[in-house]
Amino acid sequence: MSEPKNPQLQGSQSDGSAAGGWPALNAVNKHLLHQHILLKGNRTLLSMNKPDGFDCPSCAWPDPKKPHTFEYCENGAKALAWESTKKRVTPEFFAQHTVSELATWSDHDLEDQGRITEPMRYDAGSDKYLPVSWDEAFAEIGQELRQLSDPWKLELYTSGRTSNEAAFLYQLFGRLYGMANFPDCSNMCHETTSVALPESIGVGKGTTTLEDFENADAIFIFGQNPGTNSPRMMSELHAAARRGASIISFNPLREKALVRFASPQDPRDMLSRSGVKISSQYHQVRIGGDMIAVQGICKAVIEADDAAQREGLPRVLDVAFIDEHTHGLEPFADYCRQLPWEIIERHSGLTRQALEDVAAVYMRSERVICCWGMGITQHKRGGDAMQQIINLLLLRGNIGKLGAGACPIRGHSNVQGDRTMGIYEKAGEPFLASMSKVFGFEASRKGGHDVAEACEALLRGEVEAFISMGGNFFRAIPDIDVVCPTVSRLKMTVLVNTKLNRSATVHGQKAFLLPCIARSELDMQNGVAQTVTVEDSMSMVHGSTGMLEPASKHLISEVAIIAGMAKATLASNSKVDWDSYVNDYARIRDKIEAVLPEQFYDFNQRIKEPGGFRLPNGASERTWNTASGKANFLFPEGVFDEDDTPPGADHLQLMTIRSHDQFNTTVYSNDDRYRGIYGDRMVVMLNPQDIERLGLKAGDYVEFQTALDVTTPRRAPGFKVIPFDVPQGCCAAYYPETNGLLPLANRDSRSNTPAAKSIPVNLVRMNPEEAQVALQRRGLIAAAS
Repeated sequence: MSEPKNPQLQGSQSDGSAAGGWPALNAVNKHLLHQHILLKGNRTLLSMNKPDGFDCPSCAWPDPKKPHTFEYCENGAKALAWESTKKRVTPEFFAQHTVSELATWSDHDLEDQGRITEPMRYDAGSDKYLPVSWDEAFAEIGQELRQLSDPWKLELYTSGRTSNEAAFLYQLFGRLYGMANFPDCSNMCHETTSVALPESIGVGKGTTTLEDFENADAIFIFGQNPGTNSPRMMSELHAAARRGASIISFNPLREKALVRFASPQDPRDMLSRSGVKISSQYHQVRIGGDMIAVQGICKAVIEADDAAQREGLPRVLDVAFIDEHTHGLEPFADYCRQLPWEIIERHSGLTRQALEDVAAVYMRSERVICCWGMGITQHKRGGDAMQQIINLLLLRGNIGKLGAGACPIRGHSNVQGDRTMGIYEKAGEPFLASMSKVFGFEASRKGGHDVAEACEALLRGEVEAFISMGGNFFRAIPDIDVVCPTVSRLKMTVLVNTKLNRSATVHGQKAFLLPCIARSELDMQNGVAQTVTVEDSMSMVHGSTGMLEPASKHLISEVAIIAGMAKATLASNSKVDWDSYVNDYARIRDKIEAVLPEQFYDFNQRIKEPGGFRLPNGASERTWNTASGKANFLFPEGVFDEDDTPPGADHLQLMTIRSHDQFNTTVYSNDDRYRGIYGDRMVVMLNPQDIERLGLKAGDYVEFQTALDVTTPRRAPGFKVIPFDVPQGCCAAYYPETNGLLPLANRDSRSNTPAAKSIPVNLVRMNPEEAQVALQRRGLIAAAS
């Protein structure tokens, strides 16, 4: 196991240097070299995100129709290096290590072992995974599923790495089995978007395209750190800043890439090393203060319009758009007029002048895009906050015109496509009726479980089997210390993955690891290379064809694994010719087209278009599929905070974050270059005044204690204090190490999205010896020799 390497915890992210540039290129080669694929990796990268190549396995940023030569980013290169590594997890590896031992390893060390080479089955007697043939694995999985007491005792989890074709077959398998429990990774991040946006504009997706970024006068970014989480977005921000567009950022942390960025594809930046200033204004909003901050901007815009009317000047609001396309402006406007600036300043952590400066940019810009990430969605009132962003856009008609719109920045590469394919526990009647007609069965109309509901079912003992199509479910969920111990009661767990991760150590009485072909690898069926498709965060659907030799001759595709489980489970059901779908993925796309003809007409032909094709989006065309038939101004009256910690509270508000060397739960290293933190992830970033107020000093060890639900103590020990530029009363620490602090019940009430960006916590000092012991027990550092 790896030890922290002389941790450097200066926490300096404001040294004036630009993000990106030469350090980004050096980091790419470092990770390719670490996985022993330097030359092959650099050649393979040139095919990533290209029309005839494969889609990046990390973020969901769209591909341009005319891609650059180097159409990838630092984190995409890391993801490819991690996926195409030469390292292997063989049966010999499993023979050397018990599952109990592996449970003590760090997240980084587990995944750094490499690719799993063949299917494995858990053996309780030896506490080890032993090799099993595919036929045996499918037969046993099918037998267990046929013996469940109720189909609804099964949970089918889906990761955003799953292709459209695999996701469609997966939900078909579940519905034929007789249930609709489809928890998926969207439930943990952007489900808030999927629920709140339809209430406002009638569609649960963003309204922008890459062309809009090329024509925007201003881009507002709320709760998003693109430099780390979706770095290809930085190319659009870099270009916008170069041509003089205003970029306004709201984030509690002053993220380096949003301050200054050097594009590795721009010779000027690489020669000067200084890059381009990205944010023309940067506002460090208090955690939980975004909602009222946006209402403050709206208040300034509305009051400017009121003044213009009094003085006989041109209107500030787009009255023609509002009259034709919106509903509910006056109640919202009245609410904003009556909202005191003192309240806005107190709860947002921003001054009136700062918010009026933002409003001034908004009012002079004809075309505005508003982007947001999990800094908005992962709050108890995340949906309400998002709807205030939509209200701001509606005030000046900034939806449904070139250079403007709503742009949720989704994380994983096909998380949006999974939902389109029917991975949804509350699928609508049109989809279910069409599925039933096309496949000749009656799909259940009963609603199933999302992630939070699946966890609650685990706690109640109502789950008997769990199958995960990718991902790291038992590391990513809230309340892991409460939920994970219940998994041992399950009759069976099945994980379909490319690599070892924490979830492999959290298993049922029977457990299988089923390794699949990666997206970058050739998927050959009957001698023909198969293409899969993905949908990016801007509703573009495009093909992806792998090129690398699979990591092992024993690997099969996601599609083949789903078909194998389905055939073994639904042995008496002859309605689906699963083998035909495995032999030719174009036949799956034909069925997708049959179920969703308006969206996927000529599916197999249109994926050949450079950049793919865009799915219909009513709001982009100013067609509003809402109850009012218009876009709605919505707001929660009398609510000032998104979460439970008012300004001046004794406890702190914790925001969980990812490091720059991380994607979701995959930790590439213990470094966070953009925040100046090296060699250690067990840190808490605190405002220096809070450090003094709490009687702490830099370098002290503390234990987090959740300041909610005193009946269930939640603790995370062994975090080192570092001073950081974060608002008072707020702190930040890395995910997933802090997931045990997040109560399952602490979530958005409409979407069930966990409030991971806002956890009320107390800090208790620890002595260094206690901290080291606690870290060893949790497998976060190696035990002393």
